[in-house]
Amino acid sequence: MQTLKVSDNRRYLVTEDNQPFFWLGDTAWELFHRLSREEAHDYLENRSQKGFSVIQAVILAEVDGLHTPNPYGQIPLFNDDPTTPNEAYFQHVDAILQIAEEQGLYIGLLPTWADKIRPAWAANSKVIFTHENAYIYGRYLGERYRNATNIIWVLGGDRSSDGLEEFWAQMAAGLKEGLGHPSLMTFHPMGGYSSSAWLQQADWLDFHMLQSGHNNHDNPTWEMIAHDYALLPVRPTFDGEANYEDHPVNWRPELGYFTDYDVRKQTYRSIFAGGFGITYGHQSIWQMYQEKREPVAAPLYHWRAALDRPGAFQMLHVRNLLLSRPFLTRIPDQKLLISEHAVPAKYVVATRDSEGSFAFVYLPVANQKVHLDLSSLSSSRLKIWWYNPRTGEPMLYGEIERSSSFSIRSPDNGPDWVLVIDDGERNSPPPGQY
Repeated sequence: MQTLKVSDNRRYLVTEDNQPFFWLGDTAWELFHRLSREEAHDYLENRSQKGFSVIQAVILAEVDGLHTPNPYGQIPLFNDDPTTPNEAYFQHVDAILQIAEEQGLYIGLLPTWADKIRPAWAANSKVIFTHENAYIYGRYLGERYRNATNIIWVLGGDRSSDGLEEFWAQMAAGLKEGLGHPSLMTFHPMGGYSSSAWLQQADWLDFHMLQSGHNNHDNPTWEMIAHDYALLPVRPTFDGEANYEDHPVNWRPELGYFTDYDVRKQTYRSIFAGGFGITYGHQSIWQMYQEKREPVAAPLYHWRAALDRPGAFQMLHVRNLLLSRPFLTRIPDQKLLISEHAVPAKYVVATRDSEGSFAFVYLPVANQKVHLDLSSLSSSRLKIWWYNPRTGEPMLYGEIERSSSFSIRSPDNGPDWVLVIDDGERNSPPPGQY
């Protein structure tokens, strides 16, 4: 597999031959810890078939990852010491990384969940890291995976980095020494934060990751993305943990569960606000839940049953839409909207090609009216489509003359739709086809 790098304009990721790379992630934090190789193959094959491109997983996992062994009876470290890794456990990690590569998948690889550095709320947490052994552990991982081209390094693990900036710098330095070559690195923060809160000036960090989280419907991920997008130096940014499908709202089942609709809203609005990708998650899959295991926050399904939940199928449609139009020149542009909806549940987000060849507008509500200024688009003749984010099907609306004041209402069925506005002279394929 080709290695990845940051694009020349610093907004996206690309392959080594400069082809656009869309980060369509899935969350499998307990992959190495809880699945056998055969189970991992089934999971990764399913995700590859659904169009995912990245799997986020942790070596030293959150759910008692130090002391509860993997399916082969192996724990990752001897005496909870990061400088004495268990070779048998890491051979299991090696095998799953190889399966992922065979399925064409990158791994967003967390060396450890951050409860091993800062325990906070987690049960079974134990602090095992110091600045010194973090460097040694990072160097060990870098040396071990020096030739793996499908790894993107993700430090952190659901915690603040406040006061720990030097600690993470040491782990990153160890990784870099062990690798001996450039490799993408980012940081997974706690809910409601971006890595930019602490690490905007960190020289080891290549792109930002935020976690809009699970505490409420319609958390303003678009505002978090816009904040990162405006920072200098410029770095790509994206939502690496939006609300998981079938996750209880604010961890309380009596408040209901997030649905595929909630997932779509956060997905399209974060990307259109300037994100270079998105990570999906399911409440049963991140923990690889099955009935013999103690549940975390009321999962509804066995992990295998959760593989084919509606949101998992629908994620491919956003990837297809983005790749069906010029990718690396896309910019966020709320100026397309003459007026904005202040209510988060109805908040509309717009994006367009910097050269004016297309625009996308995400409308989260059926029969929702928007007023648009289309004067920034390149052609006087525009072709209008509706793109269905539930099915990936485009529906031609018709052609219009470019105008600084154009109003349109989304279809009655839905709830949500993407308005696609194309340069009428370019003969672009239907949205989602490339």
